[in-house]
Amino acid sequence: MSKVFIAHKSDITEGQAKGFDPLNQGRDSLFIVHKNGEYYGYKDICPHYGDTTLPWKKDKYLDSKSDQIVCAAHGALFEIRTGICTQGPCKNQALTNIELDIRQHNEIWVDITTIKEF
Repeated sequence: MSKVFIAHKSDITEGQAKGFDPLNQGRDSLFIVHKNGEYYGYKDICPHYGDTTLPWKKDKYLDSKSDQIVCAAHGALFEIRTGICTQGPCKNQALTNIELDIRQHNEIWVDITTIKEF
């Protein structure tokens, strides 16, 4: 298992989400949501269609109230905590979870092999 540093916890404001490109592919392959003091990581792909990314512009993963993750292409809504789609064409499907490793100094790391599988 090979882990890569993604960000410091303080880089992601409470109630916000941020995309990351740890493989330097020129596009975000994962995003992290900071909600109610917790951090949730997901693959940046809508389960409705295999290669559609979620945001309508950089880091715009959440709805206007920052209560749900939204797919700009399909209008699907996902629970932040579980990644399960609650409304839209992929209802009851889920975003692919990325396990986050929070280390000392509030660093967020992820296993690079899981990212490469995407």
